[in-house]
Amino acid sequence: MHPMTRLWKDRRGNFGVMTALLLVPLIGTAGMALDFGHALTIKQQLIGAADAAAVGAVAEKSKAVAQAMQLQGDGSVALDPAEARSIFLGQMSGELSTLPVSVDIALVKTNGILTSRVSFSATLPTTFMTILGKDDITVAGQATAQYQTPSFIDFYMLLDNTPSMGVGATPADVTKMQYATRLGSDGKGKDANCAFACHIVSEDGVEDPNSYYNVAKNNNVTTRIDVVAAATKALMAKATDTQTVANQFRMAAYTFGKTAMDAKLFKVANLDYNLGEVSKATNQITLMSIPYQNYNDDQQTSFDDALKGINTEIKDVPGNGTSNIDRQKIVFFVADGVGDSYKPKGCTSPKGARNGTRCIEPIDITTCDALKLRGVRIAVLYTTYLELPENDFYKAWVAPFQGTIAAKMEACATPGLFFEVSPTQGITQAMQTLFLKIVATPRITS
Repeated sequence: MHPMTRLWKDRRGNFGVMTALLLVPLIGTAGMALDFGHALTIKQQLIGAADAAAVGAVAEKSKAVAQAMQLQGDGSVALDPAEARSIFLGQMSGELSTLPVSVDIALVKTNGILTSRVSFSATLPTTFMTILGKDDITVAGQATAQYQTPSFIDFYMLLDNTPSMGVGATPADVTKMQYATRLGSDGKGKDANCAFACHIVSEDGVEDPNSYYNVAKNNNVTTRIDVVAAATKALMAKATDTQTVANQFRMAAYTFGKTAMDAKLFKVANLDYNLGEVSKATNQITLMSIPYQNYNDDQQTSFDDALKGINTEIKDVPGNGTSNIDRQKIVFFVADGVGDSYKPKGCTSPKGARNGTRCIEPIDITTCDALKLRGVRIAVLYTTYLELPENDFYKAWVAPFQGTIAAKMEACATPGLFFEVSPTQGITQAMQTLFLKIVATPRITS
């Protein structure tokens, strides 16, 4: 007789009854494991869909990011639920596509960080657990994603164009310039072996054809101001390419003055979203002219006046850069770090002020600190001041503090936004490197 037949016909004791009663929980328990395993698999697939929806909701080109750019300060971002829901449902196929899933999307902007939270819940029918009276299982979960909105920044380019920036751009240019001026400006040795291309233009606006500025041009000597002007133009193109949203950057450009007779902040280009127009205006970046050698005792480089002037130009309160109306303010300062100006009091040079009024010094960071206290950040590109051991002026007045120039320029900068470029390096590349460092720096929020 078959064993199962014997089991069912067995009337001894209650073994058959007990076995029958045990089959229900045994089958239910086994079925519960299968149903929960299936539910766990479905939940993991739904979490994957939620992850995709959370990321998609704050993707760079999403409606939410565009709306966040226009939102001043913190707050919730209104989102079309269909946008994220469609991304969520787009990840579902097969059995998932038939499930009744409830999806909730929330987006919040805090300190320029846009956070999306996608919550979901779904009810799954059971197969085996119905034996135990459980007809369905609810699965739920949440996914989050964050996007840091691009920093909106106003750049104020402050470019030193004073006579010292007429030095040869590289050691080879310095040597070439010294050779070109070996006979001096009078052909008899006066001011011979000069490394500086002084730009002499008379008070009537007549350019001296024999000035060393023209000697440099005629001998294809590239001066440091030439390279700075070209680098500034190239930076406009780099900034245009770097923008991730429209109107992310605005730029303005200034020099220390067009002429030594009117040595005050000169606006090369107004603050503008149109970086192409700013690029065109950089053609005005040239070496400051002087009416004659040693005009005004060569006191044409006042970092104090230039930085105070920029402080005045920045009229809006500096923001955190979280939106178009909450823009960061950056002074992008390019200079060789040696001031030479009328400063009867407060000269920081170890030599003091010549004749009691002329001050030849490394940059005085007092004016830098005033800007930074306002919340303005200062990026400093220090074009290394060349040692000129054959130059009497250098030996007497700059050599004593040569070792402090770089440190002072770095102290002027906002921490992390200092870059030194030597004569053998490329100023264009250095300027772009510093620019990219600025735009990649996380925003400081309160």
